[in-house]
Amino acid sequence: MSVGTPGFNGERLVEARQARGLSAVALAEVVGVSAQSVSQYERGKQSPRPEIMAVIAARLNLPLSYFMRPSAGLDSAPIFWRCRATASSVARQRAEIRLRWVKDILSYLAGFLEFPAPDLPNMSPPGNFRDITNDFLETAATSLRSAWGVGNGPMPDLLLEIENHGIVVSRINMGAEKQDGFSQLCRSTGIPFMILSRDKASAVRQRFDAAHELAHVLMHQAVENKRLNTAADNKILEDQAHYFASALLLPSEQFLQELWSPSLDAMLALKDRWKVSVGAMIKRCESLGVIDREAAQRLWINYGRRQWRNGEPLDGKIEKERPRLLRRSIELLLSEKVQSVSQILGSTSLNVRDLEELCDLDPGILSDEAVDAKAMPRLKGDLEQAVGNVVELFKRR
Repeated sequence: MSVGTPGFNGERLVEARQARGLSAVALAEVVGVSAQSVSQYERGKQSPRPEIMAVIAARLNLPLSYFMRPSAGLDSAPIFWRCRATASSVARQRAEIRLRWVKDILSYLAGFLEFPAPDLPNMSPPGNFRDITNDFLETAATSLRSAWGVGNGPMPDLLLEIENHGIVVSRINMGAEKQDGFSQLCRSTGIPFMILSRDKASAVRQRFDAAHELAHVLMHQAVENKRLNTAADNKILEDQAHYFASALLLPSEQFLQELWSPSLDAMLALKDRWKVSVGAMIKRCESLGVIDREAAQRLWINYGRRQWRNGEPLDGKIEKERPRLLRRSIELLLSEKVQSVSQILGSTSLNVRDLEELCDLDPGILSDEAVDAKAMPRLKGDLEQAVGNVVELFKRR
């Protein structure tokens, strides 16, 4: 009788395989077992022998402890995907597993730190999302700026504002050309999560993506999952999120006061200050009636002639905003000697590269033996005085 791996959880194998973008057949090939065996492992019908389990963990680049963890319950809340129709199911599965990992990381960190509770204004959108108008979106963007106290000028660090109001942000390598980001409001905790792509986005593209996902968090949480699978409904939701993002980042009155001419050169002159792409400015000008469709088309033709479709001027010079919440939480646990590197890795059951990516940590911070040697555990009862409220960390630039 063959001896399996005690405590093995087949559902975790499914997650790990999907996180690496592998099919069951592909995993079987790299591990050196049959596809039927992998199916048996994943369904919990059979447990891999210890030597096979070691190979699986090595090929999937995850610690053995990952495959022994209890499965996290699935969240039925809708996930709003950018370019849902064009992103492959494999890419979405891979990204969704990383969302689960972010939730696991946050749960671990919450045992030590106090996080900002979600503090988002109630926009009171119409019950039927199809009734959300552009006028409503303009008002919603203005209301949010007022609630956040950011005035009518260029939006300051958007990710900082988003995190300070209780939304957890992570950036990952999506591994999909058409996937720019996604978001979900976790129903079990009430915490909104926003996952952005770090693959190719410029700073201005990332800011727009964040504002786009913010629209979903604020106004689309009552939308049924089935609506997201309908192309027509999904387009409406995406168009609304696009419009809100434009209205939030380019408030009409102030933006038009500074735009001395609806031309590419005038828009480019404002790009560094507003940190919004020229392409987004063209669309904003058209939506505000500053230019008509014909004028917008002429601008797009000239835009293409300047070869800006694959990259605008200043894209490589404007610095990307970085999420702070998870990164500074990990750094705080280490600097205050609350947890060691090995304890963090052991508690999250992730490898160094995954954890650094999900928490936006500087590469190498979790592989520095000197850091690990200095970080000693501290009793939880002493934590409040030692680390205080983590919100204050985010307000330090």
